[in-house]
Amino acid sequence: MILKKTFPFIIILLMFSCNNTVTNSNDYSEYLSKKADKSLLVANAQQWTDKLEENPNQYPYLGKRASAYTAIFDATGDVGYLIKAEEDLKQAVEITKGKTTSYLKSLASNYISQHRFKEALSLLKQAEENGDKLKGTQKMLFDVHLELGNYLTAESYLKEIKNTSDFDYLIRLAKWEDHRGNLEGAIVNMEKAKAIAEASNLKGLKQWSYTNLADFYGHAGEIEKSYNLYLKTLALDPTDAYAKKGIAWITFSYESNPIMAQNIIDSVKTYYTSPDYELLIAEIADYNEDESTKYAAISRYNDMVRNKNYGDMYNTYNVIVYTDEMLLPEKAIEIAELEVENRPTPQSYDLLAWSYFKKGNIEKANAIIEKHVEGHTFEPAVLYHIAEIYKAMGKTDQVSELKNELVASLYELGPTMESKINQL
Repeated sequence: MILKKTFPFIIILLMFSCNNTVTNSNDYSEYLSKKADKSLLVANAQQWTDKLEENPNQYPYLGKRASAYTAIFDATGDVGYLIKAEEDLKQAVEITKGKTTSYLKSLASNYISQHRFKEALSLLKQAEENGDKLKGTQKMLFDVHLELGNYLTAESYLKEIKNTSDFDYLIRLAKWEDHRGNLEGAIVNMEKAKAIAEASNLKGLKQWSYTNLADFYGHAGEIEKSYNLYLKTLALDPTDAYAKKGIAWITFSYESNPIMAQNIIDSVKTYYTSPDYELLIAEIADYNEDESTKYAAISRYNDMVRNKNYGDMYNTYNVIVYTDEMLLPEKAIEIAELEVENRPTPQSYDLLAWSYFKKGNIEKANAIIEKHVEGHTFEPAVLYHIAEIYKAMGKTDQVSELKNELVASLYELGPTMESKINQL
């Protein structure tokens, strides 16, 4: 049996029965010309380089420069700076012989960004053994175990850090409820975290809580609330690329306005570099039946992810590109197997099952789904894969149940998926 996310199905169904508009370009047009000032960020990093050259034994400057490099990556998507930060943090950990917990945690955070979760876990275990700043370490251990699919261990760490008045606990509880398929519970806890962030008046916490709550609202079909939170994020930071992408998705998936979505993405690309933006451009072009633009975007994506600095960060996207666009299931299987090794989650197993399905090995795909995926995740993209595999297996009743779920998730899946879902 497929467990269901708890959100207002009828409301979401009605949402697609008429032409709704929640965005207004006057709300955000001023933000589209705002760009992250990379030169200023680079200058900030350079000052720590200068200090290191003057005082090479002052290893704390390595941590300062790593933070500056990470800020450049966050603002611009330039993955080279994430790797520069890693190099500085590795050096700091080596100099301090792994006894400084803050360096271990910073390097673990860097590895999380690179999807190197097992290496992050090793560092966090070392930090846990150090014994200082333990609550912060336990919070990160929850994060990594959840990413690795170690759900019982993740839950045990969540219990260790329980504090219903703590922002860090509440955002993790929200993430845990979302993992369990309880979207309403996720929203309730993220709203509590947002209230704490606003009371603290700390820009970073507010920005983080707004975008994450906006995502949850989008999943629940509360598009206007989602949109307003993205606007609040941009009021705090007019260069926030994630918030702009969120608004672009609303204009594309909810309002069927691909031109505006493309305009927003084009504005972001003037200062923010990320391969997945090319896939969104390809999706918009597919909706417009513009084959040349679509495949030009996919080509740019493939060129970008050849950069070795991305490592395993785009494995999930790569599998889908190889299965659905390039029709190279053997290559997809190879990447999916690596992802299962790195991160044995239901989502990773779904990628493997989908790759075998696209190769024509339906029995093997079905076996993987039954053993590792069904009932363990509620992501609409995964449910769609399950439905297609079960349709091929003749599991009519289960496909019908899944189809209802997928119709309710059309906003999240995007308009190009509507015809595919209707054909299930």
